[in-house]
Amino acid sequence: MRAVPTWIDKVHDRDKVEQCIYDIAFKPDGSQLIVAAGNRVLVYDTSDGTLIQPLKGHKDTVYCVAYAKDGKRFASGSADKSIIIWTSKLEGILKYTHNDSIQCVSYNPVTHQLASCSSGDFGLWSPEQKSVNKHKVSSKITCCGWTNDGQYLALGMMNGVVSIRNKNGEEKVKIERPGGSSSPIWSIAWNPSNDWQMWTAFTNWDEADQETVEEGSCLSDEELEALGLLLDRPESGRETGSVAEEGQAERAGQETDEELLLQEVDSCGPLRDEHNDILAVADWGQRLSFYQLSGKQIGKDRLLNYDPCCVSYFSKGEYIVMGGSDKQASLYTKDGVRLGPISEQNSWVWTCRVKPDSNYVVVGCQDGTIAFFQLIFSTVHGLYKDRYAYRDSMTDVIVQHLITEQKVRIKCRELVKKIAIYRNRLAIQLPEKILIYECYTDDSSDMHYRVKEKISRRFECNLLVVCSRHLILCQEKRLQCLSFTNVKEREWLMESLIRYIKVIGGPPGREGLLVGLKNGSILKIFVDNPFAITLLKQSTSVRCLDMSATRSKLAVVDEHNTCLVYDIHTKELLFQEPNANSVAWNTQCEDMLCFSGNGYLNIKASNFPVHQQKLQGFVVGYNGSKIFCLHVYSMAAVEVPQSAPMYQYLERRMFKEAYQIACLGVTDSDWRDLATEALEGLDFDTAKKAFIRVRDLRYLELISSIEERKKRGESNSELFLADVFAYQGKFHEAAKLYRRCGYDNRALSMYTDLRMFEYAKDYLGSADPKDTRVLMSKQADWARSSKEPRAAAEMYLSAGEHLKAINIIGEHGWVDMLIDLARKLDKAEREPLSRCAAFFKQLNHHGYASETYTKMGDLKALAQLHVDARHWDEAFTLVDKHPELRDDVYVPYAQWLAENDRFEEAQKAFHRAGRQAEAVRVLEQLTHNAVVESRFNDASYYYWMLAMQCLDIARDNEDKKEEMLKKFHRFQMLAELYHVYHSIHRYTEDPFSSHMPETLFNISRFLLHHLTKDVPLGISKVNTLYTLAKQSKHLGDTSYKWPHPLADCKASLHPPAAAGGHAAGQPHRALQTLPRQRGLGPHVFPLLHQQPSPKQPWQRVYQLQTALHLLSLLLRGVAAGGVLLGGGDHR
Repeated sequence: MRAVPTWIDKVHDRDKVEQCIYDIAFKPDGSQLIVAAGNRVLVYDTSDGTLIQPLKGHKDTVYCVAYAKDGKRFASGSADKSIIIWTSKLEGILKYTHNDSIQCVSYNPVTHQLASCSSGDFGLWSPEQKSVNKHKVSSKITCCGWTNDGQYLALGMMNGVVSIRNKNGEEKVKIERPGGSSSPIWSIAWNPSNDWQMWTAFTNWDEADQETVEEGSCLSDEELEALGLLLDRPESGRETGSVAEEGQAERAGQETDEELLLQEVDSCGPLRDEHNDILAVADWGQRLSFYQLSGKQIGKDRLLNYDPCCVSYFSKGEYIVMGGSDKQASLYTKDGVRLGPISEQNSWVWTCRVKPDSNYVVVGCQDGTIAFFQLIFSTVHGLYKDRYAYRDSMTDVIVQHLITEQKVRIKCRELVKKIAIYRNRLAIQLPEKILIYECYTDDSSDMHYRVKEKISRRFECNLLVVCSRHLILCQEKRLQCLSFTNVKEREWLMESLIRYIKVIGGPPGREGLLVGLKNGSILKIFVDNPFAITLLKQSTSVRCLDMSATRSKLAVVDEHNTCLVYDIHTKELLFQEPNANSVAWNTQCEDMLCFSGNGYLNIKASNFPVHQQKLQGFVVGYNGSKIFCLHVYSMAAVEVPQSAPMYQYLERRMFKEAYQIACLGVTDSDWRDLATEALEGLDFDTAKKAFIRVRDLRYLELISSIEERKKRGESNSELFLADVFAYQGKFHEAAKLYRRCGYDNRALSMYTDLRMFEYAKDYLGSADPKDTRVLMSKQADWARSSKEPRAAAEMYLSAGEHLKAINIIGEHGWVDMLIDLARKLDKAEREPLSRCAAFFKQLNHHGYASETYTKMGDLKALAQLHVDARHWDEAFTLVDKHPELRDDVYVPYAQWLAENDRFEEAQKAFHRAGRQAEAVRVLEQLTHNAVVESRFNDASYYYWMLAMQCLDIARDNEDKKEEMLKKFHRFQMLAELYHVYHSIHRYTEDPFSSHMPETLFNISRFLLHHLTKDVPLGISKVNTLYTLAKQSKHLGDTSYKWPHPLADCKASLHPPAAAGGHAAGQPHRALQTLPRQRGLGPHVFPLLHQQPSPKQPWQRVYQLQTALHLLSLLLRGVAAGGVLLGGGDHR
């Protein structure tokens, strides 16, 4: 930490008498400084110390000033017992008084209420009030301050008491200090950070003055300033609290050596202090103490060894500035650890204040001096690979893992002067000792540190480096090697100032150091070797160094910001680049380094041009694709794609080197470009690995096939390249290579498959004529898929693919083309002709189809065509000429007739076709249908036809003669029965009959004579008997002779109850009822009731016999429980 004076002024009165500066206040925006000097209030411009205006209004010494948080007004208090309120325009607007001199004033940060304190009371005033509320106190008030939320006011008194009041002036907490009135409270201040959050950043720093001290090397503030390498920037610290490790204790106050061995190692996280309001109290017992709002003390008192006159916090509460009788303004941590002096004066420091939100401090002294300083905080840090250790809050060390982002905090509670880190070792230099830590395990991700050794000795050194077993101290030109037990093992004396030192690795106890001197010499030193090795010497001073992974190249940044790269073995300068302030080699790639400067990151691979991209900060490490960059106050791992250097290698066709670069980290598109370039360069191994990265199976299959061909002995690189070009879509290049290799057929096949037929024709000259047809066929396929069917058909015809052409023509109904094609085809080409005929048939052009089948000589297909078209005349003509087609014509003809209800014709057709079984089956079905439909005359005709067909079969087939003759007699008999029953049926159903009674009478007799056993389907005996009885009655009336015998018969009848539903003894009623129940109608029984007409005797006798016979039959049926019905019912 350095304090750089910005401006200084000394205040005198008119008589040149020095005026004591009792109090100072900043305007909230920091642009103005209000000073209480003598009996005046002075207003300064903080930028350059110009006195803006002296304000006169007090008659005695001004003791205190305060500015309102809103920046609209400020107040001043004086020994003349008055308070004056001033506006931001430097105009007095209000004045009020107390009974005693005013000691201190303070504005409420929220309500802008003004607290003014005197020797005997304090008042509370706000612009809304007309009067001031005053409250008596028991002792003189020396200082006051509001909490951050404006709820409470703390008063420091001469009797050593701190009184905490609410906004109404009521006392809530009273803190009595041990010293009492012998230790008056002289200054108090509330920490402005409610959660005591650590300081994050200041903005006032200069990148150009930064020195990147790596891997344990840290310059002291004084040496950095002398070398021009001091980083003018604030301390960092983003952590906001701590969590103590198990078995460790956090203590405030003084620590013993034993306690220091148990330094706290905390994991960094979102840390929150449990104390919301922290009050710092400084008394003239020379102690500094901290209290909570409740009055509970935090930690122990800190001894100051001087009388403090003022306490002031930085805006974020991370530091405290105090001054007093020691004539100094000093910087302390927020918990009271002294960090160092800010300025030394010639008199007491009565007041000091921190400019809001900045790192500027103003000091006011008893001799009238006003000094304005800028505090510059240097970065103390160390880096080794992916571990970065840096100082935080001046007394803590945070170790950060740059890859995993883990952090651990080590609380030292003293000013951390130097930090060094190497592998699992961490060295921290404190003012009076050096602590050496080690990781618990050798795990690269382990972040748990413990104290290994402590060297209790004050060291003055410029740089500190730690190794596995040694400490290296740099003191200007001298290097000392100390063991962890504080034994000096060896020493090296250089010829010039040491500017840079770095551990470059090695076995434990034998590590190597890379040392850069101001005179340009670069040395390599081993800790177990007393002799330094000079690697090379240049004319300019060394600012930064780094060695490549194989230790064959050395990169140097000199004082002119030039990066120079040397070959260590030959001492040859390989190249140099301007505008560099730091450099780092890639630890995973020998030929890659990066350097930063002028706001740019520069990446250089081998001897290719530099690739630039914007990056703020300083490069301190380069591992794979991660670049470790120190910017302002933090270290960050920046992921940088390695695309640019990879493409540089690809331009030189250095595929293996490009693959190594890509492995460090590139995008998927970069991997694909690498794979493609390597494939075109026939580096199949690199291409295969790159395509595996992007998971491109198509190209992997290509590479695999090429490798298989190479195993079989193929070695034509141009042929392989042609295949690659074809896969990539570079077809013309591939075709040229195919022709150059003598593989025109491959070019032809490629263009054909791609439907690039115009280009394919260029490769037909020396090709087989078959290839021409294949080309045209494929071109036709393409035209067909491209919805150009006519062109496709023509191409197929040209290629001799008649079937494909016919299919296209037929599908689109182009009859004219189809006719021409069918007539041009030779009759031997049966398949194309058959296809043409099929399309003619489909398109209802039967004439052309017939012509085509005739040309083919396919008579069967021709017959089928006529049949399908229902052109029966043409079909019969064809059958007449070719009887062998009889079945092919007459059978479908018969089926067609049957389907159209022309069964008789169908039966004849079956007969003509020689399908006797089908003919008989048709007739049987026709007969059955006629009977079911009571068309008995038709049934008689069909049975007669069946009889005739059976006779024909018996005549033609001797084997079936006997069977057919039996069927003939049966069918003939059925034909006669149905023929005569037709008349009976018409007589019973129709109201009139054309037959004479004698005819019906004889028909009935004929039927009854033949219906002795089985009754054919549909013939009713009842109807026959009815007709017979009716006609018998009609032919002869014998009523005067038959009633007595009939009455006797009727009297003897005893029908069952079920027959008519009546009791025995009523046969006549039963007989009357029965026919109606059985559905016989009123046709039978009128014969028994009608009066006979006079007839010839023989007629009446015959009629009577017939009626009696009929009656007996009916009675037998009744007695059996039923009536004779038609259809074979004989119950």
